[in-house]
Formats: sequence, structure tokens, C-alpha cells
Amino acid sequence: MAPQTVPYLAPSASVWRRLAVPGGLLAAVAGAFAYVGTVDPNEPGHYPVCPLYRLTGLYCPGCGGLRSAHAFIHGDFLAALRDNAAGVAAYLGFALLWTVWVVRAVRGLPVRRFEPGRAQLWAAGALLLVFTVVRNLPFGGWLHP
Repeated sequence: MAPQTVPYLAPSASVWRRLAVPGGLLAAVAGAFAYVGTVDPNEPGHYPVCPLYRLTGLYCPGCGGLRSAHAFIHGDFLAALRDNAAGVAAYLGFALLWTVWVVRAVRGLPVRRFEPGRAQLWAAGALLLVFTVVRNLPFGGWLHP
């Protein structure tokens, strides 16, 4: 009788392999931020004008986002908040979620998908709507980009 062989069990993925996807995402985001940090959106002609602003004169929730990213990269956080406060919240939210992802990957824990509930989605939508409406009203001038 031939001796039984133990099936080969592949070792668990290495830390570097688990960090490949979050590292690739960070590289893409860092590349985009580096470009915006280098090519100043405050100079006319570098980026297209927001179509909603061009057609209606109203600021969308993303208006000022490139200027906000440019100021954020250069360490001018007050200007970043002034240009687009929602954008700064999004940068910080991305950084938080990415950090949790990397910590879980390093520890070998399964990555939990962030799936907001209906109430969270409605709350986020309501906040963006209020942000958009207030920044377009006369007393919301402090939210203009």
C-alpha cells in the first residue's frame, strides 16, 4: 500500500499580497492629488468649468473641489474648507476607510465591505443637498468656492 500524502496547502497570502489592492488605490489617489497639486486649478484654462455653473451660475456640491484639493495638498486647510467643505470631509473619510482597510489587511482579518444603510445614505444625501442649497443662497457666501 502506498503511503498517503498530505495535500499541499498553500500558505496564507503574504502581507505584501494583501496590501497590493489598497496600495494600488493609494497610488492612484496620490497620483491624482499630485497632478492637482502641480497644475493649479486657480489658473484659468487648466481645467474645464463646471457645466452646471456655466449654464446656471449655481454651485454644485463638487464646485471648488479641485481648488480645495490643491489647497489641501499645499497645507492650506482653511482655504481647502472654504473652497469645498464637503470635499475635505470626503478626503478625510477616504483616509479613515483606507486606514481601516490596511490595518485589517496587515492583521490578516477579512476585509469588511462598508455598506451604509438606507438611513445613512439618506442622511448623506440630505447633508449634500443642504450644503448645495446653502452655498447658493445669499447668506451662504462663505461656502462659495
